[in-house]
Amino acid sequence: MKTLRQHLHEIIFEADTTSGKWFDVVLIVSIVFSVVLVMLDSVEAIQAVYGQWLLLGEWFFTLLFTAEYLLRLFCVQRPLLYARSFFGVVDLLAILPTYLSVILPGGQYFIIIRVLRLLRIFRVFKLVQFLSEARLLLAALRASLRKITVFLFTVLTVVIIFGALMYVVEGAANGFTSIPRSIYWAIVTMTTVGYGDIAPQTDIGQALASVIMIIGYGIIAVPTGIVTVELTQAVHRGMVSTQACPGCGSDGHDKDARYCKYCGTTL
Repeated sequence: MKTLRQHLHEIIFEADTTSGKWFDVVLIVSIVFSVVLVMLDSVEAIQAVYGQWLLLGEWFFTLLFTAEYLLRLFCVQRPLLYARSFFGVVDLLAILPTYLSVILPGGQYFIIIRVLRLLRIFRVFKLVQFLSEARLLLAALRASLRKITVFLFTVLTVVIIFGALMYVVEGAANGFTSIPRSIYWAIVTMTTVGYGDIAPQTDIGQALASVIMIIGYGIIAVPTGIVTVELTQAVHRGMVSTQACPGCGSDGHDKDARYCKYCGTTL
């Protein structure tokens, strides 16, 4: 027989059961409606007519999310560990502003942070394949961080060099009034945005602009290639499980994991 805590954990943290799926659906719908209420309350004409109803609706959702937050703390074996996690902090921030608004007028508008909780949407409808792909992409981005950092440093060096050259060639008469402003032009040109607020007028300046445009097109695919390689390697390393830890509520474990990699609780 499952204990009450285990049963609630399965409903609140998992989406493998019908009750768990519907819990997530109701939660996400509530989050959307609560954010809409905040937006409507900021419109003066609507607030003047329906202010009392909006206030009642806000307190209803606040009490609902408060109960959900307390249940999450009750379900896990290590509530303090969950409370310090990303979603634990977001859950707390989602309910605090309304209570603060009692002593701090206007504080209720900070509940717009509830939109962050929509990140839980990947748990709904048992979209395991999308959740797994999202985690693989995150792992690939983390693995690519150093390479992308070096790449961005190289790009920064290039735009500084070209910006300084354009400052020397064009000068203030053609809009290149300083090296920082010239660097701004180089960044805009290399990223193919091309605002057109500054443009080279001399032949040498236009030649340099052509070079930096070609370089811009050439480097667009570099970050994509880096991430793609890391993504392929992440796929080869294997998929991750959607099992949530009963101890701290964390997920993202390997499929063959028997213990939580964050707190050591048996999965």
